[in-house]
Amino acid sequence: MSWVRALAIAVVAAAGALAAGVESAPAAARCNPTESDVAGPFVQRVAAPRRAKIGKGHVLVGRVLRAPDCKPLAGIRVVLWQAGRKGYGPKGRASVVTDRSGRFRFEGPVPGSYGGRAPHIHIAIVHPAYEELLTRYVVRRGAKSGRITLVLTSDL
Repeated sequence: MSWVRALAIAVVAAAGALAAGVESAPAAARCNPTESDVAGPFVQRVAAPRRAKIGKGHVLVGRVLRAPDCKPLAGIRVVLWQAGRKGYGPKGRASVVTDRSGRFRFEGPVPGSYGGRAPHIHIAIVHPAYEELLTRYVVRRGAKSGRITLVLTSDL
């Protein structure tokens, strides 16, 4: 079948569907919740100062969405903690708050690796309306930046 004939058939089919009142709408977006990972250093409940920068070398940008409808979540506190050359310490902790679009940005040195693990940043979100999320972002070798999408499940 030639492409011209295939196009003509598709146009006729679409016109018929419109005449019958049937619209072809895109499927609604669905987001699957991010699965929690190991607690990492968060087993110790310590304060993480609100700051988006703890050094230079790697930028992590992210977005926090609600499952299952993918709605961006504003005002969510995201706690980040990464190991340095001497392990975990207060200099490696920070927290940021998502904007209207559910976005956040965090800048720090490339995390150190320890115990045979790849360099990574631990991430925690604790909010009364959502299930607690503990996960991590693994930094690819040589990467200066990265992206992560975190999807929360409602607790209500």
